[in-house]
Amino acid sequence: MRRPSKDSSRLSAESQRLISLSKAIVQAASRVEERTWERNLDAQLQKLLKTNHQESIDAALNVLFKGDLAVYDVLMDGVEAVSESSTMVEQGADGAETTWQALLVAAPILAWTRFAIASGTIPNDILGALTAHFSAHLLAEGAQAAIAPTLYSIDQLPRTHADTYALTHKLAQAAHKNGKNGVKPAEPGPDTSQFLADTRYLLVAVVAPQGAPLFRWQEPQHHVHFETERDAALEQWRAQAGPNIGRLLPGCGVELLLPEAYYVACREADKEIRPVSIRAAVHYLTHTLGVEPNDLRAVIAGFGDEVNDNQVDEYRVGFTLRQQPDVVYGIVWPLYGQEDEEGTPMEGPAGGGERPTAPIDEIVKHLNEVGIAHVKRIGERYVAEYCDDCGAPLFADPSGELVHAEMPEDTPAGNEHFH
Repeated sequence: MRRPSKDSSRLSAESQRLISLSKAIVQAASRVEERTWERNLDAQLQKLLKTNHQESIDAALNVLFKGDLAVYDVLMDGVEAVSESSTMVEQGADGAETTWQALLVAAPILAWTRFAIASGTIPNDILGALTAHFSAHLLAEGAQAAIAPTLYSIDQLPRTHADTYALTHKLAQAAHKNGKNGVKPAEPGPDTSQFLADTRYLLVAVVAPQGAPLFRWQEPQHHVHFETERDAALEQWRAQAGPNIGRLLPGCGVELLLPEAYYVACREADKEIRPVSIRAAVHYLTHTLGVEPNDLRAVIAGFGDEVNDNQVDEYRVGFTLRQQPDVVYGIVWPLYGQEDEEGTPMEGPAGGGERPTAPIDEIVKHLNEVGIAHVKRIGERYVAEYCDDCGAPLFADPSGELVHAEMPEDTPAGNEHFH
């Protein structure tokens, strides 16, 4: 389950139709009926996304999120599926038509450093090398790909489903023409603070004849052992593309995640960057302050948006020296899906029947793994507050008071980051 945007819109006829079609899918008595309703929902979404009527979609999602989560999930799945995919019909010289399917894929890159994490335009030689490695090690026979000429930061990614839809179609045309396109680099993102650990993305359109596999592990000969083939493809992607990614991210440690459908890949990257942020923060503090991990203490508190709502949207981890109350550094651990209720969602790593790990227990585990044994959990749930002057998040100190995280005055000059 994904949460909708905070924006609300007046319910229109288009919004009501989306809600009705989504309810029909939930109540369908057969797969045949369900597929019929899905085609109708897809057609309605295609029309709205193509004409950039994002507000009608957002209004329907907001109503369902408050009143019917099962129907909300159906509509959200539909919006994401339609915005990250497309079909194209090509007429051959003999008059025969071929339908091509396209999927927008994100290839996430986890990066960490004490310096700046780069983003922006990818030079042509590196873009060509990455496209060749992507095609050789990940794609099924007959599939084609086009990589957008931008190493995306989070702030440069499409902001709405309509934006994603437009990018999907533009890149799909490029992939169908073997990369010969006029896709321009994305505009620079807003000037935000640099983080010790952050995510970068390659965005790729993959096209193949309709019904044909897109990725090599989907090919018939790999169906029985698709997981093994997928893991092998990821290892090859890391080995071959890694040096080129390193050129784009100088001075950074990097980890390449599995390229997958856009929304799934972005959610997975959002989760995977969190423990990296803890490791990067502890590394930074121990080296900057000249202390051992055991000389640090972590204070964990839950935060949400509304005063009278018990829902935790994120945990904030403040770091202090073990014998001192001042918070010298902090990171934010956002929650996704149902993590605020039951732990990791069923579609996540704990899906195989294992008991989900509560988010706060997962945070403590990662802190312990990097050598921080002194962890204090604050039982109070706070409304998310930020510094009025610089916009940085406030963290709970050991006494439970919300404070600004500040390094000691005698700390050597350098970047300070919050993530």
